[in-house]
Amino acid sequence: MDKPYISVIVPAYNEEKYLRDTLEGLDAIEDIDQIIIVDDGSTDNTSSIIHEFLGTGKDISKQIQTVNKGKGHALNVGLEIAMEKADIIGFVDGDLGSSSNEFKKLIGPVVSDQADVTIAQFPGAKKKGGFGLVKGLARDSVLDMTGVELTSSISGQRVFKKEVLEKFEEMPYGYGVEVGMTIDILKYGYKIVEVPVQMSHNETGRDLAGFIHRGKQYYHIRKIVKEKKKKWAKHV
Repeated sequence: MDKPYISVIVPAYNEEKYLRDTLEGLDAIEDIDQIIIVDDGSTDNTSSIIHEFLGTGKDISKQIQTVNKGKGHALNVGLEIAMEKADIIGFVDGDLGSSSNEFKKLIGPVVSDQADVTIAQFPGAKKKGGFGLVKGLARDSVLDMTGVELTSSISGQRVFKKEVLEKFEEMPYGYGVEVGMTIDILKYGYKIVEVPVQMSHNETGRDLAGFIHRGKQYYHIRKIVKEKKKKWAKHV
């Protein structure tokens, strides 16, 4: 069997602190053929950091949105490019830093057909964040709708067979994008495998900004779960 063509999409919004290391970590993974970076209306030096990587060896594409439109929209922009060539497609957040090299662990199970989708299972948080309400809502919602218990359904680090993504007309928008996709993928009958990784990202703490962020996550997850219940009730 020929080696599958593997693309990764990196949505980035004001990630100047982490993005260079994130891209270097991905660039060092031999299995990855294409890196598609979508600058989602950044106002810092994100765009110039991306520009440094153009023409460095891999097929690297830079897409710019002049206005911040959110992660779901950025992923859709990247998918328009990735779907042209790729057999396997990954989603990678821009704030992983050098730990992005761990992404290689997500590729193997999909290439070897052990999974249709892999999700990164992060180690425990290094600092106190929320009280587990968002993760609990995500876990319980997926279990309730699919009968499958996953601990990492809000993780944005994922690898997909192309055929899985072809089921979606577009990625869901808002902070519920990962949970919404997880429910649909399992409902379609595909196999998801969680892969333990030693990744780290820009964690939100127990400050006002952190609680606002988690509040938005919670609201968006509840909203998208409600939408999925309506959608799949029609398939019964």
